[in-house]
Amino acid sequence: MIIQFDEKNLLAEVAGKANGISRAEAERSYPRALKALKAVQKQSEQGVFGFPHLPFRTQVVKSIAQYAGEVRGSYDTVCVIGIGGSALGAWALDCGIRGPHPVQGAFTAEHPRLVILDNVDPSFTDAALRSMDPHKTLVLVIAKSGGTAETVSSFLIVRDWLEQAMGAETKSRVAAVTTDGKGDLFELARAEGYRIFGIPEDVGGRFSVLTPVGLVPAALIGIDIRKLLRGAAAMTHLSWQPDLNENIALRAALYHWLVWTRKNKPIQVAFPYSNHLSGTAFWFRQLWAESLGKAINRKGEKVNTGQTPIAALGTTDQHSQVQLYIEGPNDKVFTFWAVKKFDSQGKIPSRKFNLPAFDALAGQSLAKLIDVERRATAAAMTEYGRPNCTVTLDRVDEEHLGAFMQMMEFQTAFVGELLDINAFNQEGVELGKKFTNGLMGRKGFEQYRDQFAAYEKKRDAVK
Repeated sequence: MIIQFDEKNLLAEVAGKANGISRAEAERSYPRALKALKAVQKQSEQGVFGFPHLPFRTQVVKSIAQYAGEVRGSYDTVCVIGIGGSALGAWALDCGIRGPHPVQGAFTAEHPRLVILDNVDPSFTDAALRSMDPHKTLVLVIAKSGGTAETVSSFLIVRDWLEQAMGAETKSRVAAVTTDGKGDLFELARAEGYRIFGIPEDVGGRFSVLTPVGLVPAALIGIDIRKLLRGAAAMTHLSWQPDLNENIALRAALYHWLVWTRKNKPIQVAFPYSNHLSGTAFWFRQLWAESLGKAINRKGEKVNTGQTPIAALGTTDQHSQVQLYIEGPNDKVFTFWAVKKFDSQGKIPSRKFNLPAFDALAGQSLAKLIDVERRATAAAMTEYGRPNCTVTLDRVDEEHLGAFMQMMEFQTAFVGELLDINAFNQEGVELGKKFTNGLMGRKGFEQYRDQFAAYEKKRDAVK
């Protein structure tokens, strides 16, 4: 497993003093980075959060692999019902290993497709049901709390759809991924006889891709989850090292924190130059936004901190966003995700037409072109004083993807410590959820229904 981090285009010597960080400034901050490392390590050891331990929980992998073996060949579609961290990880793994839709090819029992119901748009849900055969669909309902309104409502619809076709066999077509022993989904799953996989209580949704949240759907669509965890384990080992040359997660965290806070870059663009990593960019967007967007720090001071993450795709978004990035507000830092070795080179035919635009490319390859385009875009941004850095994966396979996602999680945790915030809570999300539950009539949320009514009254008073 080989992953590299190149921060040179974040340096003042390259990006300019106004937008880049000097080596001396970074060196002065090394003690703070090491303090962040020790703080994350201490909290991990104390059980405050558990994502660093996930690659080593081998019993979970055995139970998932056993289940996947039991049901293999009985379905051509895996329908995941979840939202946020209960859906994005599975999508990122599917895109990363099998390729983005719609280029995965025909789906069969040997090559099942993944359908993710991660929204309550009724037209979307109806179209998804019409696209699936209930006799060939395996359903995974995923919710850590067991009561997420979007997930519960969609599952009730899918469950009814299954029951109409499968009758008493429905329970054999459903598995639940939720907190073991807690919540309404667990209670229903136990009563109905669904297979249940537990989500560790010390792992939040956005950090849960290497729990059954991501591993169960991954195993069911044929991804080698042992290799995913092998890569994540290797990255975990590196992420505990005090040497920043080895610990790329800590080094990336330090430089991102410095350029964000010292050079006023409140926006980060994750810019993968691989369609296979496009799903990972959206997964990262949630990880970074929910973890680092916080109102108060650990001292109780109001800070309203956060760096807005944007997902782009190279080379596609060179033609839709880079104009803004180069000539618009200089308030962004760019993280290019590169792939050294593609599965295919994309050989361009050698025939020439005596036309410069065609003949220059003849006999070359798409692999070379996408690499040149990325390096050219990085150079152009640097010329305009737009700081950027590059993470390079040797290839996109299970081992590298597992390592990369674990690196991103460690990097996020380290930046949280550098900001002196709790990267593992999400109070800002909760009020909207409470309003929703109150308006939908859930018991115990009456006060939020009344609070929402007061909000509506205030709106109505505006003429």
